[in-house]
Amino acid sequence: MVFGQVVIGPPGSGKTTYCNGMSQFLKLIGRKVAVINLDPANDALPYECAVNIEDLIKLSDVMAEHSLGPNGGLVYCMDFLEKNIDWLESKLKPLLEDHYLLFDFPGQVELFFLHSNAKNMITRLVKKLDLRLTAVHLVDAHLCCDPGKYVSALLLSLSTMLHLELPHINVLSKIDLIEKYGKLAFNLEFYTDVQDLSYLQRHLDQDPRSTKYRKLTKELCDVIEDFGLVNFATLDIQDKESVGNLVKLIDKSNGYIFASIQGSVVDFSKIAAAPLNWDYYRYPFGQCDAFNPTNLLTTSVGMAGLIPEMTAESWGVLYVAWHTTVCCRAHNTITS
Repeated sequence: MVFGQVVIGPPGSGKTTYCNGMSQFLKLIGRKVAVINLDPANDALPYECAVNIEDLIKLSDVMAEHSLGPNGGLVYCMDFLEKNIDWLESKLKPLLEDHYLLFDFPGQVELFFLHSNAKNMITRLVKKLDLRLTAVHLVDAHLCCDPGKYVSALLLSLSTMLHLELPHINVLSKIDLIEKYGKLAFNLEFYTDVQDLSYLQRHLDQDPRSTKYRKLTKELCDVIEDFGLVNFATLDIQDKESVGNLVKLIDKSNGYIFASIQGSVVDFSKIAAAPLNWDYYRYPFGQCDAFNPTNLLTTSVGMAGLIPEMTAESWGVLYVAWHTTVCCRAHNTITS
């Protein structure tokens, strides 16, 4: 099995910088990485790419020959690549044995929720080359400072998730620069967890520019909440801890963490449960002893007497059970 990432997102969200930083990080932790540049407009690459679409077709040549603008020329290049997908497959085959793949895609968002060429190419590569890919959708974190732009980012993320049909992780990139664009109306967890957008609608109602779009905004927010699929991780590409946390999410989503395991169910459970210091620390009840996972288990009926005899492996299994019992996405709802 071959693992990798499909890096997508609007222009300026930091896809090329992400590929450069992520490739360096993965090399430092011992993975052989191959970056595949599929953006014909990206002519100043900061990384060394194993496959470059410019070897097949050049955007400048297409624009000159067919009298197309940048967007039209890029769509033409992607259509041409889809029709010559055999070229890409032949370039990828030597890398399949021991490389981790990073696909750097163009920034035109219509390619990932409107046109079918990118989806067709990814689907064919996944099926024919047996790839395990995760779509990493980057969104500039500064959009959180503008409620209207944030709703647009949510809708774009949802549309892309439904269109590509891949394991998908949405990322607020450049999180280290977010304060430079103004103060957030709510805390950061509100924007990453996408829990109750009614608060955002009230904030939008205070802006006279968005008054006439009030009903439209409400309907869009209802659609996003009804699907319940969108949330965000955060990323500072210059912070190794931030990059490492994102790599853990990606590895879980595409199954990389399970690829080398040949153990029992307990081994899988321990990995599925880790890391133990997770979302409950982000919510008010996470700091309350009553909802500490250790106390929750020890106060369970018939469980208190078993705790002193439990091994580390047993703790891993019980943690998965606790995870299914407590809904950490909504801090005010606990089911048992």
